[in-house]
Amino acid sequence: MTRNDAGRRNRRVFLWLVLALLALGLALSWFAGSVMVEATPSLVAPARPPAQDLKIVSTDDVTLAASYWPGRTAQAPAVLLLHGNGASRAMMAANAAWLAAEGYAALTIDFRGHGESTATPHSFGLRESADVAAALAWLKRRQGGAPVAVIGVSLGGAAALLGSQDPLAANALILQAVYPDIRRAIRNRLAAQTGSGPAWLLEPLLSLQALPRYGEWPSRIAPLAALRRYHGPVFVIGGGADRYTPPNETRELFEAAPGPRALWIVDGLDHRRVSGLTSDLYRARVLAFLRRSIGNP
Repeated sequence: MTRNDAGRRNRRVFLWLVLALLALGLALSWFAGSVMVEATPSLVAPARPPAQDLKIVSTDDVTLAASYWPGRTAQAPAVLLLHGNGASRAMMAANAAWLAAEGYAALTIDFRGHGESTATPHSFGLRESADVAAALAWLKRRQGGAPVAVIGVSLGGAAALLGSQDPLAANALILQAVYPDIRRAIRNRLAAQTGSGPAWLLEPLLSLQALPRYGEWPSRIAPLAALRRYHGPVFVIGGGADRYTPPNETRELFEAAPGPRALWIVDGLDHRRVSGLTSDLYRARVLAFLRRSIGNP
């Protein structure tokens, strides 16, 4: 074998090795993405009277588990509470009961692929937006057309915004620990585990899976862009120590709201703690916002 033949053979071996490593990397990233979108069913404790459990059928025939707390009157203003990724309506039950004690009607749901709802893959708010539309319509009918606000935590806030091109039907919106777009959401979560360098390299392998999985480019999964179409009152809440949705991204979301808006960045709280706020100060600020925006029951 001549030196040229040996060189060509070595180049072919090197090329096949690169292709094999690339295929392995794509396969591993697809597996990681499949784990990320896997359904997370869980049992939820039955609602305590006067609250009641019920089922709501989403706009694409997915069955959603829900719990409803009646308000002070049959036409009291109402609040739809939406949980974060991997959780269930149990996450929102304490605040729903508190709102009912203040006179508001309240509704919590398990998103598709969560809790006791139909087990489907997660989609980071894209398909879950159909669940929000169905729950919001149900609550408006139940309250006789009274004003309805939405409290959306992380995934819940994204799902409230990522519906059709029409403005959200809610009369007011509280966005709590909500990411601005899916690419930064994935990158931030990777960076928290691997550092910023690997996160920049790995993020496209995960975010671009939106196209084969959902038939949409990652740019479609962008609550920040959707918020610009909503002109109702908005209260944006974030954590000062949140590495998944850093304070600068929370401020960016706040600045995108074209209507009346308020901002609260809670010092020292990470993503988990700011998502689960039930403190007296939190409730006082939420109550003041609700009274200004949808009325006092």
